[in-house]
Amino acid sequence: MTAEITTEELQNDHDYILPVYVKPDFVIERGEGAYLFDTKGRRYLDYTSGIAVNALGYGDPEVSQVIAEQATKLIHISNLYHNGPAGTLARLLIERSPAFAKVFFSNSGAEAIEGALKFARRYARDHFGEGKTNIIAFDGSFHGRTMGAVAVTAREKYRDPFMPVMPGVRFAGYNDIASLEVAMADDVCAILIEPIQGEGGLRTADTAFLKAARDLCDRYGALLIFDEIQCGMGRTGSFWAHETSGVAPDILTVAKPLAGGLPIGAILMSQAVADTIHAGDHGTTFGGNPLVTAVGSVVVRRIGDPAFLSHVREVADYLDESLQDLAATHPGRILELRGRGLMRGIRVNGSAAAVREAALEHGLLVVTAGEDVLRLLPPLIIEQQQVDEAIAILQRALGVLA
Repeated sequence: MTAEITTEELQNDHDYILPVYVKPDFVIERGEGAYLFDTKGRRYLDYTSGIAVNALGYGDPEVSQVIAEQATKLIHISNLYHNGPAGTLARLLIERSPAFAKVFFSNSGAEAIEGALKFARRYARDHFGEGKTNIIAFDGSFHGRTMGAVAVTAREKYRDPFMPVMPGVRFAGYNDIASLEVAMADDVCAILIEPIQGEGGLRTADTAFLKAARDLCDRYGALLIFDEIQCGMGRTGSFWAHETSGVAPDILTVAKPLAGGLPIGAILMSQAVADTIHAGDHGTTFGGNPLVTAVGSVVVRRIGDPAFLSHVREVADYLDESLQDLAATHPGRILELRGRGLMRGIRVNGSAAAVREAALEHGLLVVTAGEDVLRLLPPLIIEQQQVDEAIAILQRALGVLA
């Protein structure tokens, strides 16, 4: 019976879902902790966590309880009326993030980027008049699939099929201060940076680079926007990835882990930015609905707990040591280790996709970031034993490289 169900589900996917993803030939049925199980009962150690979404893993009892309780009360009422869970989540985010004063809730990271770009242009118009509309983004950047987000995404494969995209975007070199200084001018309204690039190969922004961006924004009257959609909320061992740099942005976008797997995005902004946004300037039908924000409060409270972040740092240090040992045993296959915390990249000498497929055969789910980088994004709840399990599988999987 299980085989028949699996075949039917795969056929439905093939027949009726737009094929914009290449998927392996099995169906995930359930999850538990850091593991996923397919319809045939096979277990997979998940080092993707839904692409940095499932920070608390699968089947978390508190998340499940809040979903069940809130679903019996109120799921959606629109933003024409107040709802308690949205206000609570906004307060928790602002209390945890003193550089910001207000929150706008959306449904995804791409929508958060779209809103951030609009807010930056509105701020510039209010303070400087016409003409200050350009945005600086960086090589290797990925900010989403909608038209504005694609415009600030550097990789051609995401942009070229949909040209012309939104005008007014310049690209500078990531971690290249001189390149950024050349791109900066009086017509720039915002600089948009990922503190750690996800799709761009797990490259980490230098503190000096972030400080230079902050200084340039202050000098030219532009806003600094940090995209922490993938790297934020505990993934690096601090609540926000930029905290360790000491550099505060004017706007911050967050999404993936914020509601434990339910769709949400958020834009955090300074009071100066908030003061330029008025009723009717922006909106959303589903953003900030009671169900999603009720879960978001659980996630923010849990991840923001100092003991939780201490656990992330402890396991991340163990993962780092284990990856260093792995690299030492594969000097011709592993060229570089990247990233920070539980957002790590392994640059290999060959096809990262081939290693990913080999790992899958041994029961480990990982994702790639470009042609030659494996991306490791485990749930933040993993233990050292699950690091050992992943490293053992990667030892075998790297054998597919020459």
